[in-house]
Amino acid sequence: MDHPHKDNVAFELTEAGSATSSTNVKTVGNTVAEKFRGTSADQHEMSVMGKQQVLRVYLASVAFLVGTIIQGLIALNVPDYAWAPWHGTLLTIAVILFSAIFNTTWASRLPVLEGSVLILHILGFFAIVIPLWVMGPRAKPEVVLLEFTNNGGWPTKGLSAMVGLLAPQAVLTGYDCSVHMSEEIKDASITLPRAIMGSMALNATLVFLMSVTLIFTLGDVDSILETTTGYPFIQVFYNTTQSYAAANTMTALIIVLLTACCISEVATASRQIWSFARDKGLPGSPWLSRVSPGWNIPLPAVIVSITITSLISLINLGSSVALAAITSLGALAVLVSYFLTIGCVLHRRIVGPALPMRRWSLGKLGLAINVAALCFLTPLIFFLTWPMVTPVVASTMNWSSIMLVGTLIIAMVFYVFKGRHEYTGPVVDVKRYE
Repeated sequence: MDHPHKDNVAFELTEAGSATSSTNVKTVGNTVAEKFRGTSADQHEMSVMGKQQVLRVYLASVAFLVGTIIQGLIALNVPDYAWAPWHGTLLTIAVILFSAIFNTTWASRLPVLEGSVLILHILGFFAIVIPLWVMGPRAKPEVVLLEFTNNGGWPTKGLSAMVGLLAPQAVLTGYDCSVHMSEEIKDASITLPRAIMGSMALNATLVFLMSVTLIFTLGDVDSILETTTGYPFIQVFYNTTQSYAAANTMTALIIVLLTACCISEVATASRQIWSFARDKGLPGSPWLSRVSPGWNIPLPAVIVSITITSLISLINLGSSVALAAITSLGALAVLVSYFLTIGCVLHRRIVGPALPMRRWSLGKLGLAINVAALCFLTPLIFFLTWPMVTPVVASTMNWSSIMLVGTLIIAMVFYVFKGRHEYTGPVVDVKRYE
């Protein structure tokens, strides 16, 4: 939002969340350390939204991904390794616990971690791309760009391509994670949008270059699909370099980056739980909305995040199909949340009243971008609910749509009988000071 006051004007929050002068108020200093209080702009934005300034199911799939990639490396290096689901589950829980340590006792080091990971992210890109181009095979452009296959049994290749969007859509989600950390970021209303757009520009470029690299240097497709590692990219690394050390190093880079992603997911999931509980939108809200004194982190929310993630990983012991359904549900739910959010903004733009003043804006292109985003999301969400192959049986069925409806029904029942009597939306009426 735009701010009519100067940056050197201090605003503090009362227990009711209203902005006042520095006299006759109970300051936020009793619950939030000085370094977490943010700028006066931050405090003003929190005040007009009626909030106290205290610090605030994709996580499971990321943690499980890290655990099973480690398991895949074991399979690559140990020829007689017997793959067992519980190995991956234990590795997943270990990753979750490590992420929990970073989000509790090492929480103050998260900014350092994120900065280090950004550097590793860029350097690691070149560490993987260069060996693939130098040592990998070369596919003919006409084969890579013009030949299409339909291995899912669908009537047309076009339909097969749309159904196959489940995997590549993963790069389109997660950019909103930093939003859930907004109350711990100084000058969030301008810093966050810039960070999100910057990360999208950087990663879109890297993803395009990596995609081109892989499709041109893939090599023997049959050996890749039949890999014992469970992850074709590990086999690609080994086939290209013919070196266990090189393949291990290249895969280790991905493991480190995904682990850092898991740490960030724990942070953002816990803050999202905390903020919703603070608004009394969850069962057990009084406990979930607590902030641990001296730590400035929502410890109960962190505990719930890692507990639920660990329990979800146990599903792999009984059914990998059920676990796959839950991870696909995460992708579907995130895109649905994007659709609802953008839809509400679009409705506000068309019907009114005018959107509040803001410090970062899409400008005159905002309406067109919102419409284009909804047009893009609609077929994507639709095809994410389809099974990957035909004929469809219980083990190949995509259960995400059924699980999403079931989750929504449970949420609606909770809201009707309890939530609507307690829950107050985070922004009912936003006003600027004159």
